[in-house]
Amino acid sequence: MNLSQADLGYGDKKILRQVNFDLHPGTRIGLLGPNGAGKSTLIGSLTGDLDLLDGKRVYGENIKVGYFAQHQLEVLDLQASAFLHIQRISPKSTEQSIRNFLGGFDFHGDKALEPIKDFSGGEKARVALALIVWQKPNLLLLDEPTNHLDLEMRHALTMALQGYEGALVVISHDRHLLRNTVDEFYLVANGSVDEFDGDLKDYQQWLKNYNREPDALQPVVDEVPIENPEIIESLTSAEKKIQRQQEAEARQKLAPLTKQSKKLENEIEKLQKSLVETEALLADVEIYTESKKSELKELLENQTKAKKSIADKEEIWFDLQQELEQLS
Repeated sequence: MNLSQADLGYGDKKILRQVNFDLHPGTRIGLLGPNGAGKSTLIGSLTGDLDLLDGKRVYGENIKVGYFAQHQLEVLDLQASAFLHIQRISPKSTEQSIRNFLGGFDFHGDKALEPIKDFSGGEKARVALALIVWQKPNLLLLDEPTNHLDLEMRHALTMALQGYEGALVVISHDRHLLRNTVDEFYLVANGSVDEFDGDLKDYQQWLKNYNREPDALQPVVDEVPIENPEIIESLTSAEKKIQRQQEAEARQKLAPLTKQSKKLENEIEKLQKSLVETEALLADVEIYTESKKSELKELLENQTKAKKSIADKEEIWFDLQQELEQLS
């Protein structure tokens, strides 16, 4: 499918301008960008849920789109079971084939037959994902698919996407999922969509600079109208007091998160420096002689630990950036 010279948004509000976006069989794209910059707007425009404000959208002849977003959980039939949801789509499928399939999403035995009204958020997300996978789309559009999923199901989803042969576009704060399922990144920021020439580590630096740049264009929050100054002026003194209190509370929450973020940045920097030094020693052919066997073992252990520690701290840092974006 293709978007050409497309303006994307809601009503008269443009969020993304002059977007050119091509999807070919086997394309695997991760969407990066600050919260509210328009990633979900782009996904909604690709599915056709959102009309283009301008430009063209062309679908391939045999396209079959699978789309997952959190709001889709709200349209599930709460009185129906996971089994019944699948059976409604494919009434001719055998009971055993449906049960076998649902078992892969951890709905075993009677669980597959229970009404989903009492399911947790993660269980409902699994039902929604199962419905999409069952229909075997050749284009999969995923907007934060791992929200509410536990670690085991996140891993199962990552493995399933690795084996998926169709085209894929995914928005996710799960860096492990992105690292292991996409081949290229696009950056959605400041009203545009562009190929991102780099990996997640480069994006980490980009986001760090973006958040610190006082004159940077701020993201346009999807589906949230800009505040009207006239409305703000008409607030009563009591309402203004409440507003000031809320702003003070937000600042109180921001301070420790910002401090923690800077601390993590310093720790990551030190670990990266240590890793560079370790790998420089490992590049020396002398270290692989029999007399330095124990030293080599120690260096390899240090290398493994440093890489894991950096990855773990980067995951926490990204989560903190998400919280900081939402609060600010």
